[in-house]
Amino acid sequence: MGRLDGKVCVITGAGGGMGREAALRFSREGAQVCVADMNEEAGRKSVAEADAEAGDAFFFKADVTDAASVQAMYAETAERYGGIDVLYNNAGIMPEDDASILDTEADAWQRVQDVNTKGVYLCCKFGIPYLLKRGGGGSVINVASFVALVGAATSQISYTASKGAVLSMSRELAVEFAKEGVRVNALCPGPVATPLLLRLFESDDNAAQRRLVHVPMGRMARPEEIVAGALFLASDDSSYVTGTTFLVDGGLTASYVTPE
Repeated sequence: MGRLDGKVCVITGAGGGMGREAALRFSREGAQVCVADMNEEAGRKSVAEADAEAGDAFFFKADVTDAASVQAMYAETAERYGGIDVLYNNAGIMPEDDASILDTEADAWQRVQDVNTKGVYLCCKFGIPYLLKRGGGGSVINVASFVALVGAATSQISYTASKGAVLSMSRELAVEFAKEGVRVNALCPGPVATPLLLRLFESDDNAAQRRLVHVPMGRMARPEEIVAGALFLASDDSSYVTGTTFLVDGGLTASYVTPE
């Protein structure tokens, strides 16, 4: 018996990285999964891999910055599976032209905000009503980041600001919908070995070590370690957990001086 048996989950950004890992793990745990992504090839590959593990998944090409696309994503999922129980709002971007505030142009700023902040807003706005219709509660997992809690000299200013917004938004939604049984938590990963982050380190051999020196565990997380936290938040094991800053960061935000 899986921890998500009978649950319908919508995972955005599920074509790669943590989203892909979540689609596979949630499927193994018995969930029916909408694999949502802009990249159709990657998304369909995630579906095929999930289905190969006895899952029940389908692909939806979703643009989280577009209200009509988000509405259609949820409508298709609910029609196919009879309802929705879990929103895993994972889609996000961290482009190279998002840097120091002195260097980041307004269009680069806005592009990140549209995906990372507006995208979560739209997914919650149009997804939460489906959880309320279920009548027995549901779970919203909004992917924020440890950067919502700490500052960095090597800044991605719009990314950091967007994750701070996601964290605050999650707290407010948690309070608003708690009595209806809908739980809302912000999943805050530390550095994770995904293509999105590893790409930033390719041109600078010291970039990774400059960051990892602050992580007591001394390494980046594996995507499946972050997904294990998401699985807890999606499952009934977290039935009294809402409004949390759910850190999976190897101790980074707790650290002042790391062990030698």
